[in-house]
Amino acid sequence: MKKNNIFVAIASVLALGATQVHAAVPADEAQALKTGLTPVGAERAGNADGSIPEWTGGITAKLSGNHMGDIPTELFTDEQPLFKVTKANMADYADMLSEGTKALLNKYPDTFFLNVYPTHRTGAAPQSVYDNAFANATRCETVEGGHSLKGCAGGTPFPIPKSGVEVMWNFLLRTEAPSIEYTFRNIVGNSDGSHTLATRNEIAFQYPQFYEGVTPDSWSGEYAMFRFNTLEPPFKAGESLVIRDSIDNDKSRQAWQYLLGQRRVRQAPTVSYDTPDFVASGANYFDEVQGFFGAIDRFDWKLVGKREMLIPYNNNGFIGTSVDDAYMEYHANPEAVRWERHRVWEVEATVSQGKRHAVPKRTYFLDEDTWLISLVDGYDSEGNLWRASMTTPFVVPSIPATLLKTTLVFNLQANTMSVIQALQDEYLEVVPTKPETYFTGDAVAAEAMR
Repeated sequence: MKKNNIFVAIASVLALGATQVHAAVPADEAQALKTGLTPVGAERAGNADGSIPEWTGGITAKLSGNHMGDIPTELFTDEQPLFKVTKANMADYADMLSEGTKALLNKYPDTFFLNVYPTHRTGAAPQSVYDNAFANATRCETVEGGHSLKGCAGGTPFPIPKSGVEVMWNFLLRTEAPSIEYTFRNIVGNSDGSHTLATRNEIAFQYPQFYEGVTPDSWSGEYAMFRFNTLEPPFKAGESLVIRDSIDNDKSRQAWQYLLGQRRVRQAPTVSYDTPDFVASGANYFDEVQGFFGAIDRFDWKLVGKREMLIPYNNNGFIGTSVDDAYMEYHANPEAVRWERHRVWEVEATVSQGKRHAVPKRTYFLDEDTWLISLVDGYDSEGNLWRASMTTPFVVPSIPATLLKTTLVFNLQANTMSVIQALQDEYLEVVPTKPETYFTGDAVAAEAMR
């Protein structure tokens, strides 16, 4: 496909952004994934001034240097920031900043800034993901008003998206290893600047859509399942949670919880949406974990378009630093966080008629190369900016993929911060898959009885 035809195709996508188009694309349109688009749907070419380079395959080879399990903690360590964005000069970069980022620059002018580094398009995925993304382009469809999927497996479901809901499905079915294990901490930043450890946990995540040889017919539709145990603080140690998420909205989330005080496993249907996240002492909502976590059926999703923005990127170094060096009183240590200029998809979420949510409007910004959420702006019922989220994605060449775990949620009105799944001083490893019976309430109950 010629370059000008690619721009026409992208323009047509943006023109349809406000509609709910749920059909797979024609075969001739899918061919763009082998020419002007990357295998998962980003623009291969760089931007006009060269500040965003061409995508050439990302990072797939093992990196030397220090590792935290499978996470290399040294990435572009010889580079210096190209420039710094502060409250004083933010107007010069306003068109590349989210409203939440602007709010943080204004709220913490003496301590918060953006160190902007050269852009590296490190996003990569296994060949099986590329092959399945190409197949999904012509076979994957949304059903039930966009709340469920059919005909998908093994890769990006909508590499050439036509609607906001398709972009969000691309995030929910983002590239992962079939099975990983890691430990993490949830940290609450209080309004006085102090920090409290909410919990420290060990977790096993499994992603059945990435099993070897998976097909739409062989895949159950469950795209993520996890089981974690709380390690700290002592009075919560031993509590467990199991969750299984599906592309079928009728069984979008199944959850079981083991509580020490009750000494039994119970179903936990409220572990979703805007329920306060008890793993983080209620400092964030469950669907703010990892940028967005769970069912999408409470919102209408509008595809606003694509734009160039400054977003956190290639933050292996941030993940690899210590907890003390990574976080300041009210935000992450800006000297430790790497920002880069990338193209992002912008999606606006508005609570659907007849539904409710504590955050009735949100704007999501998703990196085009990885489909990862980078930033989120959340508004209250009066339209005031209330919450701002930023993620800190990192490269894992052993998959290969860029992963998103640690997310910071700022309550701008209460002057608090929730650090969700902080990986500093922890580990993450790609591991063999477990029997799916491990991710059940019965398995948790059996272990609790021992």
